[in-house]
Amino acid sequence: MSTATTELPTHTEQSPWPSYLRRAGIAYLASRLCVIAGAAIVAAQQVAEANRDGLPRPKNAVGLIVQVLTSWDGAWYYRIIRDWYPTSIPPDVTYDDMEARAAFFPTFPMVVRAADAVLPGGDVFAGVFVNFVLGALAIWLIGLLTRDLFGERIAYRAMVLMAFFPGSVALSLTYSEATLITVAAACLLMLHRKQWLAAGVLAAIGSGTRPNGVGLVAACVVAAFLAIRHDRDWKSLIAPALAPIGFISFQLYLLGRTDEFAWFRVQREAWDEGTSFGLTAVRNTLEAFTHPLSSPTDTITAVSVLAMIALLVVLWKRPLPWPMVAFTLVVLALMILPATVTARPRFLFTAFPLFISAAAWWPEHHEEGWGLTIAMSAAGIVALTGLYGVLGAIP
Repeated sequence: MSTATTELPTHTEQSPWPSYLRRAGIAYLASRLCVIAGAAIVAAQQVAEANRDGLPRPKNAVGLIVQVLTSWDGAWYYRIIRDWYPTSIPPDVTYDDMEARAAFFPTFPMVVRAADAVLPGGDVFAGVFVNFVLGALAIWLIGLLTRDLFGERIAYRAMVLMAFFPGSVALSLTYSEATLITVAAACLLMLHRKQWLAAGVLAAIGSGTRPNGVGLVAACVVAAFLAIRHDRDWKSLIAPALAPIGFISFQLYLLGRTDEFAWFRVQREAWDEGTSFGLTAVRNTLEAFTHPLSSPTDTITAVSVLAMIALLVVLWKRPLPWPMVAFTLVVLALMILPATVTARPRFLFTAFPLFISAAAWWPEHHEEGWGLTIAMSAAGIVALTGLYGVLGAIP
């Protein structure tokens, strides 16, 4: 798979790039309104239940919408933000134990704590605001990366596709995907521009953000190998040397705090995160077809697996630089391998180079199909937010 580069960006007064950025910004705001619409549906359902049961009605729906945005893993991140990490882990820990929060990485909680120190409104507002800003920054950085590879028009397409892909709901949930995608896009951009120190620092932050952040380690290793092979650029080794520091530092921190490598035991015991080598993803996908609509979670898994396959075919047809491919494959492998939570839209969204490839591959003369894809994705954002909000499917 070789690097395919079309026209390079032209930085002239006639460049449409400022217009593309404004339009992509509007697309991002519209996509966030889709998330709010999905959460508002959940809020309306809760108000209807309160009326039926004779319970007091809320003054407005803001609090109910925020509950949707801070639910599931968001609740665990807020436990870290407020109480930090445990100093000991009980035997046979379960997800009912507060100590199970040791399974979540520290970068996002640290950013929210810092934001909460300077912003009014409390830590809940800080978390929602941080991810809103990071989501916009991530899409802009992906645009810059795509512009370097394929030019401005395709960069615009990539930004819009990223904004509206259903997995982008994670940019509004108080999850760590927004942090990782921002750092990963910046890291891959620095690798492409051969800025090795910056790439290594960004990869180190990424590897301390989520488990699949180790995909950046793979990207740095591949980039350094190619730089040494083609240009004898030994300075490129700085990037892979720094890249795993975030992951390693977090494990050592928990070791010093709990006297054990707590993350691994909590993952195994509390969250049952074993490895099925893809069998869980395959089984859930088959069950979605043999028992259609009986399990929303299985349906989401099946759609995610099928979308992954389609995007990998597109990646083959419209190849990307090998460091980006390495990052993508590691993220996808870590999505498929687990025995419990497997293929999900937010994990596929994290493998964002696939969407760069899709934007570059899309035929210019198929505008109707492009518009339909964006419209269906917008509907998917609303549907996913609603499903997650009513606890109807595992995010």
